[in-house]
Amino acid sequence: MKEVNKFDQNIVVAGPILRRITSTSLCLWLAVKTRVSLKLELFPDVGEGQSFLLTPDTEELKLIQAGERLFYALIYVPLKQPLLADQWVEYRLSLKVSDLHSCVDLNQHPLSNQEFWDHKVFAPDLCYPSHSNPKFKVPGVIKSLIHGSCRKPHHESGDGLVQADQKLADILSGKDDSPWPSLLMLSGDQIYADDVAGPMLVAIHQLIEALGLFDESLGGLIENIPESGSALYQDSRTYYQREQLLPKLEQYSGLLDVLFRGVEKPIFTSVSAQNHLITLAEVLCLYLLVWSPGAWSEVEITLPPQLQNPENQRLQERFQQELQTLEDFKRSLNQVRRLMAHLPVAMIFDDHDVTDDWNLNRAWEEAAYSHPLSKRVIGNALVAYWLNQGWGNAPEIGQSTYASVKDAIENPGRRAHEACIDQLLVFQGWDFQWSTSPMLLVLDTRTRRWRSERSAHKPSGLIDWEAITELQQRLMLQDRVILVSAAPIFGVKLIESLQKMMTFLGKPLLVDAEYWMAHPGTANGLLNVFAHSKTPQRFTILSGDVHYSFVYDVALRSRNGPKIWQICSSGFKNEFPKILLAVLDRMNRWLYSPKSPLNLLTKRRSMRVAPRKPQGAASGRRLFCASGFGWVEFDEQGQPKKIQQCTTTGDVIEFLPKPKEMRWG
Repeated sequence: MKEVNKFDQNIVVAGPILRRITSTSLCLWLAVKTRVSLKLELFPDVGEGQSFLLTPDTEELKLIQAGERLFYALIYVPLKQPLLADQWVEYRLSLKVSDLHSCVDLNQHPLSNQEFWDHKVFAPDLCYPSHSNPKFKVPGVIKSLIHGSCRKPHHESGDGLVQADQKLADILSGKDDSPWPSLLMLSGDQIYADDVAGPMLVAIHQLIEALGLFDESLGGLIENIPESGSALYQDSRTYYQREQLLPKLEQYSGLLDVLFRGVEKPIFTSVSAQNHLITLAEVLCLYLLVWSPGAWSEVEITLPPQLQNPENQRLQERFQQELQTLEDFKRSLNQVRRLMAHLPVAMIFDDHDVTDDWNLNRAWEEAAYSHPLSKRVIGNALVAYWLNQGWGNAPEIGQSTYASVKDAIENPGRRAHEACIDQLLVFQGWDFQWSTSPMLLVLDTRTRRWRSERSAHKPSGLIDWEAITELQQRLMLQDRVILVSAAPIFGVKLIESLQKMMTFLGKPLLVDAEYWMAHPGTANGLLNVFAHSKTPQRFTILSGDVHYSFVYDVALRSRNGPKIWQICSSGFKNEFPKILLAVLDRMNRWLYSPKSPLNLLTKRRSMRVAPRKPQGAASGRRLFCASGFGWVEFDEQGQPKKIQQCTTTGDVIEFLPKPKEMRWG
């Protein structure tokens, strides 16, 4: 193992990221280069300060070693004294390296020639101007929040998380009088494991080498794949040709296959699977590179030898274009790091965190999990998700899988790794709730699916009957709730109709036919939840996934039903084709206006759905397309009073309700 000497300026690779924060406990995530002890100090505006000395491999500080120079610190601290909700708490983290008898302040500025534990200048990338420490508020009554999804580093749009950081800076400086947000909700596709730019994959491989991540055995998974991760990274097919390595699904041969050309379909259905991540080390490094500037200091991207042949001119041009976009992306990562150090961050996966069309239908699952390589690829993404996202949502639930994940990460490709994947594939603790007001309830819509018994190729329901029953139990006695579903529960009817048509033709994979009403059991079960006599009276539904934004006011046609707001914000760094969206938006308004008889043919005919107009949008437009983040403010009754989409160009688009049509009475 490389020794960390006292002049190492880059001990922290990524973080700190605030995760679940309550009045009695605090949860943080951190990635460092060596085994450390930690000192956590809290300085609340109201009440006495608290200090904690955390040693490795205890309940408060769990260290997982992923490489010679990569350790993950999972910090979960029961507090000595409760913190008051909605009050400022400054915090400071210091670390002590095992071979040094001093503390290193994680907030310190990179050093030149001074011993870093004596340096007292705090980094501007972690603290806002005029503040010497990062700080947070314990979420209590939610007055506002930030939400969104779909952050693809090489998309040409700006980064919504950077704009969200600017929002916080403006609030603290007094330029913006908005209430401080209680949390940051990331509702899916935090990474794109199935859609990776060539330069990003080069950076991943350089970071794997720089941090000495453990090599993964791939032998025996498939005939044409290299024997190990290190051999894969040097393979001639590793850049822009990985679809040649990934397994394929044999489909039935018939008329539809002839019409749509081909009887062989990749299990990994992303149209950009040429650089699909395969090894655990690759997925771990992608997280580091999308969250922190620290990881980028370890890499210097150049055209890899595999692409230097003159015959690869087209790929070389693509590589350079993607590199320019990534240069813009990484320049603002200081702000992303600062944002996530100041707000409690809740996260849930969607398909791209693992692979496109993940668990779309029973046929896909049977093919994917019966093949050793595809099972490994999916399993690796799940292990990485647990470590980087899932654990901090509900750390006490993560206790049951911690030992298994630790063994897998420290022994990739071995028996412990396979055993962990088997455990996570049947794990049912991915959904979670936070005890805020309104309660935050986040659904797992990817792994607990209601699979069709009639046809393996029909889309699965997003949650099964058991999950619907559990949902109903969680909602009992709640007056108001913030429900998070990666895909919108109430989507655009025309688009759902197109998805239904392609499903009927046997091609659900062509249109991502994943919507709540696709499966009759899930649709009816969920609508019954809304109609239940003991259901909350105010539902705010937060969604993303679709790469455009919209807001619906929804109510049961009976006067005693709950008030429902469907709010979709997508994406942080991704956009739907704007011309196509404009066409679909107009056709949807023609075919499914509130008084259209076609509404009687939909499963939500018992609902009254009124779309809101994006302020300043063209006449009649209801769907808005621009990368950014969603902003929601709540009134004292826990219902949204301000719904905005804040774009990466600085525009603020408010979704305005119709003054009469959806008046609650």
